Amino acid sequence: MRHRRTIPRLLAPLLLVAAVGVSGVGAAPAPEAAPAPAPRPLGQVVPAPASVAASGPGYTITPRTAIRVGHQADAKKVGDALAKVLRPSTGFALPVTASDGRDGIRLKLKHRDASLGEEGYKLESDRHGVTVTARRPAGLFHGIQTLRQQLPASVERTTRQPGPWRIAGGTIKDVPRFGYRGAMVDVSRHFFAVGQLKRYMDQLALYKINRLHLHLSDDQGWRIAVDSWPRLATYGGSTQVGGGPGGYYTKAQYKEILRYAADRHMEVIPEIDVPGHTNAALASYAELNCDGVAPPLYTGIEVGFSSLCVDKPLTYKFLDDVIGEIARMTPGQVIHIGGDEAHATPHEDYAKFMARAQAIVGKYGKTVMGWHQLATADPAPGSVLQYWGTDKEAGERKKVADATHRNGAKVVVSPADRSYLDMKYTKDTSLGLKWAGLVEVQKSYDWNPGAYFENAAPGSVIGVEAPVWSETLKTSADIEYMAFPRLPGIAELGWSPESAHNWEGYRTRLAQQGPRLTALGIDFYRSPQVPWAKE
Repeated sequence: MRHRRTIPRLLAPLLLVAAVGVSGVGAAPAPEAAPAPAPRPLGQVVPAPASVAASGPGYTITPRTAIRVGHQADAKKVGDALAKVLRPSTGFALPVTASDGRDGIRLKLKHRDASLGEEGYKLESDRHGVTVTARRPAGLFHGIQTLRQQLPASVERTTRQPGPWRIAGGTIKDVPRFGYRGAMVDVSRHFFAVGQLKRYMDQLALYKINRLHLHLSDDQGWRIAVDSWPRLATYGGSTQVGGGPGGYYTKAQYKEILRYAADRHMEVIPEIDVPGHTNAALASYAELNCDGVAPPLYTGIEVGFSSLCVDKPLTYKFLDDVIGEIARMTPGQVIHIGGDEAHATPHEDYAKFMARAQAIVGKYGKTVMGWHQLATADPAPGSVLQYWGTDKEAGERKKVADATHRNGAKVVVSPADRSYLDMKYTKDTSLGLKWAGLVEVQKSYDWNPGAYFENAAPGSVIGVEAPVWSETLKTSADIEYMAFPRLPGIAELGWSPESAHNWEGYRTRLAQQGPRLTALGIDFYRSPQVPWAKE
């Protein structure tokens, strides 16, 4: 899985100087006002909406604009989030109010509109105002991300900007293609603090990502406090790749991550990678090793050398304690148990171990998720397999497809040569690795998740995920340079209808995201494949 970086219209008329009792000879004409730029065409956003019908002049946000949310607490929460984005750059008060009216920005929840599903929305813009309607709060939240992208990129800045703040006229009706649209952060190779995860979540939300997968344990570090096994965090989390200080999340910090994600309508998926990738745990507790001898902490990047002791009863008490504590803290339905690159575990032992590990997850009422090697064991009914192989691995893809029929398994698609955000863009990219190949922006976008597995059970592919592994990534700036601009493309593959997937159209819309990313303080890769808009 790893070794895992307007055309402005000039106005012609001259201004004339009135000469009532005063000679106009020699008076200079007043300077012409610069024409207001045209609003961004409706629907020219990322991800591409399902349906767009442009019409009319649209709406301009002014100092008189209010955000109208009625008496719905969930709508008010979304309204507050929108106001937080718009107030600094516009300089407008933008009160979030329960008072009704045809003008302004109106956010409405209509629970009986089944056509919008759990995450869909409708955006209507005319000269009176903009209305965003959804069945569920998540849809309303996604709708304001589209509204936000319809505005000039300078709306993302934290200081007052000149505007104008115009939204093109017409109607967008939008629902996602897949229910699972994820991004993963490897906090084990290098540790990323809570504030860094929050920054990334804010960026993910703009592109309608709804899953945050946290790779919490690996050979190089254990990153979550477990009361019953405290040395996992205090000792196993004390280092990272290259020998830095590492770190871990306290339970209070983990709950803060969960809260922040929930406010952005993201489900957090915690991963405890077993039976391999476990050196940090084995170093923390000698008794978890078959020979009772703890190995030293590990700060390299090689994989496949560690394994829990499959025949020890203590192994399963350990797993039950860890999964139980994490499951009780995590409101989401899914627990990821890894299962990849268990080269040090004989296959018969691997199958036996994964059966027991899956049963423990089920005991706590959660759904099992694992890397696609779980398909070689016996995936629990309804479990989720995450495919991280490459396009060339037809045999591995067949095993996954077979499991969708045999076990009713679902699949999240994360091909390393398409969606791994830590792969180098070109041979000259200073960050990242290249074991899966070089992955430029077009290659990352130009594929079809729904057709990736031949003969998979209908409906078994439930979405996509863009992992970022951190062997070479140490800072938020490192993550952002590798994630952008590839992440928006993966997000579009997950959200937009298949009919909208077209590289030429996408690269034009992506080009318009450049100034927005800059306004957000993201130093992104300026791919020569994209005709970036001027900033």
